[in-house]
Amino acid sequence: MTAPHDDDTDPTDALSPVPAAAWRRDMPVTGRVKFCYGPMDCGKSTLALQIDHNLARQGRQGLLLVRHDRSGAAQISSRIGITRQALEVEAGTDVRAVVRQAWERGKHVDYLIVDEAQFLSPVQVEQLTELADEACIDVYCFGIATDFRSELFPGARRLFELADELQPVQVEVLCWCGRPGRFNARVRDGVVLRTGDTVFVADTTSNAGGAVSTGEVNSDTTRSSTETATVRYQVLCRRHFRLGEVGPDASGPGQLQLA
Repeated sequence: MTAPHDDDTDPTDALSPVPAAAWRRDMPVTGRVKFCYGPMDCGKSTLALQIDHNLARQGRQGLLLVRHDRSGAAQISSRIGITRQALEVEAGTDVRAVVRQAWERGKHVDYLIVDEAQFLSPVQVEQLTELADEACIDVYCFGIATDFRSELFPGARRLFELADELQPVQVEVLCWCGRPGRFNARVRDGVVLRTGDTVFVADTTSNAGGAVSTGEVNSDTTRSSTETATVRYQVLCRRHFRLGEVGPDASGPGQLQLA
């Protein structure tokens, strides 16, 4: 019986021998895709800007991308007041073309920071993984995992499926009862909504006179002015999300004024 030649080894065979060290050194280096996720107000955008700062200090060059930032501008904005200009990813944007355009301008791209990544389409997430695998670009995505119905956003779902590393953001957000908050409830007039558009983004803040001002974002979602004025988000624990209980004073300090 003749021993099989090394050249006959099927590389797709799960039981194939590990390639020799010298051959592994010849394999192309690939980038990695990391998804940091958590509920609203857990510091995702702050972490995104911190990572960009740290990488830039190491001499690396990157691009900041965002989809539907709550400020309404093409920027990554943290609720603690830190902002950085970013490139807006539209519904039809090919993120590979964004990187190619940067190359054409003579800019080297070592990494991408993508905020509000839950709003990306599955195809755009796949484009990010292609950039990691083929262009050796590190991709850092930040976003919410589930929508107001507690269902995975399509973009978040594809990131869970394809990312090299998944990391929940460690800053704890509490429900009004004191338990850890995980669910982003959409609330109108004290009632937790269970139906509606998946994308519904705007910041609302009360001024000194008690009136509510609304900052619209660059999104295609439709809603009436009445809805915009009264709808907000509130982070709840699983029990109170399930029961639809927003607490004794849902308008009190510390509640997320988002819609």
